[in-house]
Amino acid sequence: MKHQGTTAAPADAAERRAARPVVCYTVDRLPPVDTAFYAAVREGTTVVDEVIVPPRDARPFRVPAGHLFRIVSVDGPQVGDLNLWNADDPTERFFSGKTRQLHATHVSTGDRLWSTMPFLRPMATITHDTLDWYGWDEDGGGVHDVIGTRCDPYTNRLLSGDDYHHCCHSNLTRAFAAASGLPVGQAEMHVHDVLNVFMCTGFTRDTHQYFMKASPVRPGDFIEFFAEIDLLGALSTCPGGDCSASHSSDDAACYPLKVEIHRPRAEALAGWQPMAASAYPRTHGT
Repeated sequence: MKHQGTTAAPADAAERRAARPVVCYTVDRLPPVDTAFYAAVREGTTVVDEVIVPPRDARPFRVPAGHLFRIVSVDGPQVGDLNLWNADDPTERFFSGKTRQLHATHVSTGDRLWSTMPFLRPMATITHDTLDWYGWDEDGGGVHDVIGTRCDPYTNRLLSGDDYHHCCHSNLTRAFAAASGLPVGQAEMHVHDVLNVFMCTGFTRDTHQYFMKASPVRPGDFIEFFAEIDLLGALSTCPGGDCSASHSSDDAACYPLKVEIHRPRAEALAGWQPMAASAYPRTHGT
């Protein structure tokens, strides 16, 4: 929490504060989102796999490039924490910070999930979001954020002195270990900042602290993605349930989430190719 400073304001303080805000990145040269293509891909798909993620746990799943995957609310309001990796090279993984800079603090239809450097390419494109109606509420909150991290046992111990093993970081660690065959200690190093699926969050206007509030998600709601490359994913059902009161807790009502993998019609993908990695030569001025 930022405290009021004790340094006297300079004579030009008002002028400095009045500086015009400038959006950091102009994004007109990003790879365009072909809405007609994605709309066609969504028509007549076939469900080829389904994964149920139990409450307070996580499960891995795989999505071939050119397929869609949905995260679906099934029984009750539940937040999920999503990690994504290149299925063939887990050093390429979801980069929440760059996704936030290129799009916004909260993502929805038409936004993309970008990968880490040196790859820096779209891993997945959001093709449908049944919560896109939510927008921004009067508290400044929105849905599907890339500003938070994930609840974890280290912060929990720091703040409470207790150990809790079913927070999202630990859940995702177990899921990646199961998918990769790595020991848990090695698998943990691949777990990264998440897309907080269905989570409603923002920053308080007075102290600018990260807040959460009850998710608006209801059974039947879903967010859908198109896999731009072969993906390994892991989804954790947050132990905070709808995150209306707490997380890293056994007290909240928690529900499963479902991941559906959809195969599009072959003709819908005619001419499509997976996204290439960044062409930057990695010389860094040397």
